[in-house]
Parts: sequence; C-alpha cells; structure tokens
Amino acid sequence: MLYYVEFCERPSSIRICLLHDRLSEYLPIFFIRFLEKAAIITEEDLINSDGSPTDPWKLCSIQQAEQVKCLIRVFPILLAGIIYSVSTTTMGNYTVFQALQSDRRLGKNFRIPAASYSIFTMITVTLWIPFYDRIVVPKLRKITGKDDGITVLQKLGVGIAILVICLVTCGICEHFRRVYALTKPILGIDPQRGAISSLSSMWLVIPLALAGFSEAFAMVASVEFYYKQFPENMRSIGAAFLFCGMAVSSYLSSFLQTVVSRLSSGPKNKGWLTNDLNEGRLDYFYYLMAVLEIFNLAYFLVCAKWYRYRGTGESSSDEKIEENKEIALV
Repeated sequence: MLYYVEFCERPSSIRICLLHDRLSEYLPIFFIRFLEKAAIITEEDLINSDGSPTDPWKLCSIQQAEQVKCLIRVFPILLAGIIYSVSTTTMGNYTVFQALQSDRRLGKNFRIPAASYSIFTMITVTLWIPFYDRIVVPKLRKITGKDDGITVLQKLGVGIAILVICLVTCGICEHFRRVYALTKPILGIDPQRGAISSLSSMWLVIPLALAGFSEAFAMVASVEFYYKQFPENMRSIGAAFLFCGMAVSSYLSSFLQTVVSRLSSGPKNKGWLTNDLNEGRLDYFYYLMAVLEIFNLAYFLVCAKWYRYRGTGESSSDEKIEENKEIALV
C-alpha cells in the first residue's frame, strides 16, 4: 500500500491518504514514480508540532512532488520549442540583411524599409488564426471528433514541419539573390554591405508568409500547452517556461552563428556568414538550419508519442482524491 502526505491548514495536523490501484487515473504524471518516495512517511521522518516535516528535503507533500513531476514532464517539449525558436530568431535577423541587398523598390518613388518586411509574417498570423478557428477547426472536429480539431502537440508539430519548408524557401531565395548580384547588373553598392542585387525583395514574402503560418501553429500551441498542462497554481511558472525558452534560444542563435562562421571560414574564403552576403553562403546556413529542424521534428515526434496529457482521467483529480480513505494524525 502506498501512502502520501497532505499537510493541512490546521496546526499539528497531517493527513495520510491511502492510494488505491486507480491512482494513475487522477495523477496524470504517475509514470515518474521515483519522485513519489519523497511523500512517503518512514519511521525516520520527524514531524513538527505545526504538521510540517522537520527536514523538508526528506519529506514533502504529494502536491510538491506532483509539481516537480509536472516540470519534468514538460521539459522535453520545452527543448523542442527552444530549437524551434533558434531558427525563427535567426531567420528573422537575416531576412532583414537579405532585404538590404535586394531590390526594395515599390513603384518609382517608394522603397520598403528592410526592417518592415516582418510585417508580412504578422499579417499572415493575423489573417490565419481567425480563419483557422472559424473554418478549419469545425471541419477537423468532424474528422477527429475532438473539440479543438487536433491536439496541442499536433499543432506544434505542424508548426515545426512548416518551418522546415520555410527555411528551405529562404535558402532558395538567397541563392537566386546572390546569383543575380554576381552575374547581372546591380542597383548600386551599399557602403556597409556591398552590391545590391536586382532581384526583387518581394520574393522574401513567400518564406515570411510561411513563417507566419508556422508561428500561428507553433507559438499559439505553445502558449496553450503551457497554460493547460500546468495546474492552476503553477500557470505563471508555465508562462515563465515559455519566455525563458525564447530567451535561451536567442543566446543559442548567437552561439550557432558564431560556430558556423568560424568553422566555415578559412584562408581563401570568409565563411558562410559575412557582412556582405554576396561574399558568403547564407543559403547554405539556411539549409543547415532546415536539417537541424528536421532532427528537431523527429525528436519532437518521439516526445509527443510518449507524452501524457494532464487531466486525461475520466473525472477530475479532486473528485477521485475525495474517494480515498483519510487518516488524521494529531
């Protein structure tokens, strides 16, 4: 028989609940069994007069054990999200540099600012989300029988898959931009960058729109995932997980660029990543990130297959816990 400790509000009172064989139905992360030992009272454990353990490192409540198990459970998904954000962050930076060395003219007298091209991603997200909720979800609901059409992790997987296509498209656009700059008449020379290609920067709208579709699936799914998979008293920690992952991805993006730049440079070439994109091979870097995301997608699919959603039991946890036999120790 397995015991767990529940510290009560009453001083000098503690409840020990007997868990029957249906424990896994109301403890959705029961598979991390070794952490439950921290909530088992042994003969060596001492209890203070207020009901708290003398040594909290040896004895804790079942709620504390469940909170730690919740963090461990979502950590593999967090890693996949970090790798995803590494690629989106890097792509967001280099599309600006690509636009700077492309034909940004729109009409005779207007030139689109290079930093404004990210608006195409935002427009795609803004248009796709309501369309998805109003049109796509009802059709998926009829097929899958689920209220949301597809699960949260399926949405995240779709976002990663679209990102792979997006990165390949970015590499193709960069390849032709560079070819135009080296083989065809240029529009001028940027004093800080180099020759400006005659290829229209509007070709970047394609990968930027794909990035918007990817984020509409992956980022929205990430927010929903961390909100639903943490208990109510830990939802702020779930939100912190998401933004901490994005912060870590920014550092990893810089680290990846530094490593690739050093490994690809040599005595006769300046490497893939240079100030003048015409002298580098940014397209190769995009393809490298696409391969990285393919591995990330494979890793994510394995994690998603074995992931167990919180609250998958037939009834709520509170209802099932009330069924247990409680013994009060004073």
